Order: sequence, then structure tokens, then C-alpha cells
Amino acid sequence: MRNLFIAPWVRWLALLGLCAAYLQGGLNKAIDFPAAIAEMNHFGLSPAAPLAIAVIVLELGASVLILTGFYRWLGALALAGFTLLATFVALRFWEMAPPERFMAANSFFEHMGLVGGFVLVAWHDLQPQHEGRA
Repeated sequence: MRNLFIAPWVRWLALLGLCAAYLQGGLNKAIDFPAAIAEMNHFGLSPAAPLAIAVIVLELGASVLILTGFYRWLGALALAGFTLLATFVALRFWEMAPPERFMAANSFFEHMGLVGGFVLVAWHDLQPQHEGRA
């Protein structure tokens, strides 16, 4: 069981799962750019079009870095920072009334888990290689 769990394809699938929402989000924004602009406007972010482009590039580019292993730590820290900022913009549960507060608080802390996961990926990637560990 241990050998199966530490197989490289398991690690890659785990990284794909961590990046899945960003790949989906970036592709959806690129395919439906007017909706991406509407999302920026919804959250009061301007200029909306350049920010939407930046988010698309960040979500897709950082995910590719993570999945290919090329500057994986940089991609992971970029998505950690983006997720942290976006969470404080979009999920301000402390300003909401129930029942919206409950769902937003759950989503807020789920996003904090993603931030932690990305920081852990960066931490692991920056560790010196010891005894053949990849």
C-alpha cells in the first residue's frame, strides 16, 4: 500500500486536485470573458478587464507551474496569495446575516485550507533534496 501511495502519479493527481478549481476558473473566464469582467465588477474591482486578464493568466499559469514542476514553489505561492486575497474580498462572512453567514464562513475556511495546501506544496518544493527524496 505504501508503494502505491508514494507513486509519482499519485502526487501529480493530488496536485491536479489542488489546482482543479483554478484551471476550471481560468478556462471559464477565458471562454466567457464578459462574465469574467462582470465578476470583477460584482466585487468592486477595477479596472475590470485588465484585472480579469491578470486573474486568468495567474490561475492558468500558476497551475501549469505546479503541475509541470517548473518553479512549482512560485506557482504555489502565487495561488496561495491570490486565494488569500480573493477570500477576503469575496467571503466576508462577518458582514453577512444568517443563513448566508454560515455558508460563507464554511467557504472562507475551506479557502484557508487551500492556502495552507499551496504553502505546503511550496515548502516541500523548496526543501533540500535528501537521500533520493523527490
